[in-house]
Amino acid sequence: MTPLKNLATYYVHLLSRLGIVKFSISLASAVILVALAIQMSVTFALTGQVSAVDLIRSVFFGLIITPWAVFFMSVVVEQIEDSRQRLSKMIRKLEKMRARDLQLTNKLKANISQLNNEIDEREKAEAARGQAIRNLEQEVKQRQQAQQELEEHSALLRSFIDSSPDLVYYRNEQGQFSGCNLALEQLVGRSEKKLIGLTPYDVYPEDIADKIVETDHQVFDNDEQLTYEQWLEYPDGRKAFFELRKVPFYGRNGNRLGLLGFGRDITERMAHQANIEKANRDKTQFISTLSHELRTPLNGVVGLSQMLLDTPLDDAQRKHVNTILLSATTLGNIFNDIIDLDKLDRRRFAVSLEPMDFKALVTDIETLTEMQLQSKGLDFVFEQIGPIPSSIVGDPTRLRQVLWNLTHNAVKFTEKGEVELTVKAQAVDEQQVQLDISIRDTGPGIPEDQLEQIFAMYYQVEGSKSATGTGIGLSVSRQLVRAMGGDISVTSDEGEGSCFTVSLVVKLDAIPDEAEQIDHPPLEILLVEDVELNVTIAKALLEKLGHYVVVAMTGKEALAAFEPDMFDLVLLDIQLPDMTGFDIAKQWQQQYQAADLPPLVALTANVVNSKNEFAKAGMVDVIHKPINQNAVVHCFNQVFAIGEEAVVEEIISPKQALSRSSLPILDLDLVEQFCDTIGVKVLNDSINLFKQVMPDYMKILESNLFAKDQDGIASEAHKIKGAAGSIGLARIQRLANKIQSPELPAWWDNVEDWILQLSHDYPEDLKLLDKAIGDYSTSVD
Repeated sequence: MTPLKNLATYYVHLLSRLGIVKFSISLASAVILVALAIQMSVTFALTGQVSAVDLIRSVFFGLIITPWAVFFMSVVVEQIEDSRQRLSKMIRKLEKMRARDLQLTNKLKANISQLNNEIDEREKAEAARGQAIRNLEQEVKQRQQAQQELEEHSALLRSFIDSSPDLVYYRNEQGQFSGCNLALEQLVGRSEKKLIGLTPYDVYPEDIADKIVETDHQVFDNDEQLTYEQWLEYPDGRKAFFELRKVPFYGRNGNRLGLLGFGRDITERMAHQANIEKANRDKTQFISTLSHELRTPLNGVVGLSQMLLDTPLDDAQRKHVNTILLSATTLGNIFNDIIDLDKLDRRRFAVSLEPMDFKALVTDIETLTEMQLQSKGLDFVFEQIGPIPSSIVGDPTRLRQVLWNLTHNAVKFTEKGEVELTVKAQAVDEQQVQLDISIRDTGPGIPEDQLEQIFAMYYQVEGSKSATGTGIGLSVSRQLVRAMGGDISVTSDEGEGSCFTVSLVVKLDAIPDEAEQIDHPPLEILLVEDVELNVTIAKALLEKLGHYVVVAMTGKEALAAFEPDMFDLVLLDIQLPDMTGFDIAKQWQQQYQAADLPPLVALTANVVNSKNEFAKAGMVDVIHKPINQNAVVHCFNQVFAIGEEAVVEEIISPKQALSRSSLPILDLDLVEQFCDTIGVKVLNDSINLFKQVMPDYMKILESNLFAKDQDGIASEAHKIKGAAGSIGLARIQRLANKIQSPELPAWWDNVEDWILQLSHDYPEDLKLLDKAIGDYSTSVD
């Protein structure tokens, strides 16, 4: 087989090398030669001779057989070549397969090696798992023990929370209960399981639920704790007053989960506090009654002294009667001290900052001190440094009380020498002045280590033979001065005397002069005022002067009613329920040209120290409420430049019916002016309207006081102040002014007393007002 294969290979190689033509010629030649040799050999063997025919026959045979041989051999060669190529491909494929098998074998060996490693690791892991299972069993055992301890602690904590009389509960972000303690279960009459998932509206009455949900939202919106008080009701109808505290609480990842609430029943505490307050009121009432009873004979002394001063007296007698009158006034201040002692226990002092005649006060103190010194044969020195203001804003009763106490002490402790009263006034600015009032004596003096102690309650200088009394005067005096915004200081040299100095910064006060009445042409006036009583008074007064008035009681109504061409003047209240007068003026200035706007005049019940703020807002003048004819004439004269020069800067304060050294109950000048201008009937109608609205004002004022709503107190007092001033209730107006002024010293300490006094005084003052109007009507008739 191998030779044949070699022969075929050689044949193919030869065919490929020579080509088909050369190979066919060579093959034909070889066949002819072989055929010739065979023919000649056979013929010679058979016949013994060779002929030419045999030669030709051999050549012809070779030519015939050669193409067939070549074709056959070519086919064979092609098949062999094709077989060879397939065999080569198969060999290459087998080689690839062999290489892949080798790769797979290597990979299999690697996998087997890895598998062996994994088996080893699994065996190790199995061993570790066995150890872990044993450890886990130990951990489970420990956890079970810890869980048991946790359950015991939880049960203890739950028992502790449930035993608390305070409410404890928590709600989620949706406002649904998530848990509570036993106290809340008893309050709402539901178990914790039934309570979970419910909202406050499902548990409480709607009015209570509104407040609870509102405070929940405040906690969530502000993300801070909240404490407030609220009445809650038990299932049996029993109500309790709770102090509720709510705080947001968070999860471990810092996200807020809801709020945690606490509630403490303070009903008994509130009742106890109410009893204490009632006892204090009863005590105050008793002291006030006693003081009133003491004042009754004192008033007789004062009245008779004043009557004696109206009779012909010589200088010595008049001086003695003046002494009696001033002494009686001082004794009245001592009665005020009795009441102050009660207020001192409750840390409350009523300080009334009103216009006062300061020069008259200094003269009173000077006269009393000099008279006391004459009886002891001592000298009196009075010194004035700087121009003393005639009128200031202060509390004349309290200031006189303090100065009298200091001068009285100076006289009491001085046995020889003199007492010096020095009043120093130094301007701070155009509207304020610094007052330093010093009382110096030549008494025994005060040891240095006791200089501050003498202002302590009931303290007296050790070893002082002259120290008689209770020792409360200096303590009360200092607290009164501090309540007025000042202080008392002392310097002393032992054996040489002492010097007490009262230092105060006070506002100057001035009374506007009477305006000349000038006939103005009728004006179209827009009156913007929210208090109905003020509207009635102002409208009647303006119409009495011949003007036409359109009223707007809110800022919205004012903006809707206003057209520049319709009005000659706008009287604009500064404090309205929906916006301020400044806001309204600003909108008009943005909407219209300044030249097209009528004059804007501000109305305010507050004391105006400067008009600059109003001028910047586009207002040409300011009228102080209550509106009176004098103020209106002043304003119109200035605005329309009739009869008066315009005043750029001034201080405005309400004119008092009595002297500045006293505090009138009624503004009689205003009452008489209203009777003359708007008529008694309109004034009585206004008073009746005040009587109708005042109880509602007081209810709201007292409720705001209970809720500690400072803005609400001030707002309601502002309404009372305007309404009272509009009908001449001067004392009520002063009280309301203090109530509406939280910036006053010790305001929170005094506001409750002021409101109580307001509630007590206004019915009596209304009776006096009715009587005054009746007397005026009778005198006119």
